[in-house]
Amino acid sequence: MKKIKPLAFYLPQYHPIPENDEWWGKGFTEWTNVGKAKPLYDGHEQPLCPGELGYYDLRVPEVREQQAQMARDYGVYGFIYYHYWFGNGKQLLERIANEVLESGKPDFPFCFCWANETWSGRWHGLDKKILAEQVYPSQEDLEAHFNYLLPFFKDNRYIKVDGKPVLVIYDPSDLNDKAPDYISKFRTLAKENGIDDLYIIASNKQPDHLDYKQMGYDGKISHAFQKAWIPYIENPKVYISSTEYYVKKVKRIFGIKGKPKPEKKVNIQDVSIIVDEMKFVNAGVDTYPMVLSNWDNTPRSGYNGVILSNNSPEVFRKQIDKAALFLREEDTTENFLILKSWNEWAEGNILEPDLKNGFSFLEEIKKIKHID
Repeated sequence: MKKIKPLAFYLPQYHPIPENDEWWGKGFTEWTNVGKAKPLYDGHEQPLCPGELGYYDLRVPEVREQQAQMARDYGVYGFIYYHYWFGNGKQLLERIANEVLESGKPDFPFCFCWANETWSGRWHGLDKKILAEQVYPSQEDLEAHFNYLLPFFKDNRYIKVDGKPVLVIYDPSDLNDKAPDYISKFRTLAKENGIDDLYIIASNKQPDHLDYKQMGYDGKISHAFQKAWIPYIENPKVYISSTEYYVKKVKRIFGIKGKPKPEKKVNIQDVSIIVDEMKFVNAGVDTYPMVLSNWDNTPRSGYNGVILSNNSPEVFRKQIDKAALFLREEDTTENFLILKSWNEWAEGNILEPDLKNGFSFLEEIKKIKHID
């Protein structure tokens, strides 16, 4: 019997950094957006309040220990830390991983997802403002990037496949278009430093039909959820807030006229429909199914956000069952089940307990069985 290994994306934020202080105000973290969120329609469950772990600060080692113990208790095999290397030696949010490496704690498996994407103000209404640009400037920078990662790759906790450290690439097309030899050079550097090879996985960002093998990847995180979701995002079911509805109604009754304002609508999709239509397919390399617990990024984006409605542990269970069946039928090198995400609170995309759902989503992960 093969064991399914659930891996959860992990956001290493929730502590102030100088750049966020400059861009968004002193002391800004994701909790800033989470705490100030407002309901945009009747029944909209905002703000989302954390449960057992509270509004934590990831600079506190005990918090990281609590997270790891909670994940372990509920069957999560390891974390996929987002890693931000923008080129020219520029990093952001690296403190947490550095402290995990240096302290040896928590004693919990982890690997990196290189989030090779330009940061902009897009989710905060500042579309044209570039905060940190992703570039691939030189061989020297590539080597500096690898040398930064090397101590992590050699750490006993770092997740490996057949002895090969796992590295997830968030945007394979961007890397392939702008630095097509990056992966092959990384593999060469690994061998020069006593590592047999790397096991490189393309993220779920892009469709499954691209030639990932030719691009140098060993694996792919399935795009199935996004593929089922995109038609509904493009043709949304929208809601007008009750306040706006009644204000307009009163104005009509009393014949009040004024300069018309654009209606504020909320883009909502029913997650149960998307899950029913979701179908995992082989991407030509080892393909690992991804399941998504919930989504509501209106704390970041207000009316520009997108909401999945009717989330429940039961619907999450349907995703897990589909994923387990896919893994049973596929001959993958490993049996990773990708969980999105552990703690992306400003997207409502969490497995950590909140006041409403408690541990109910984690309980569904705990029920995952071995593959026959």
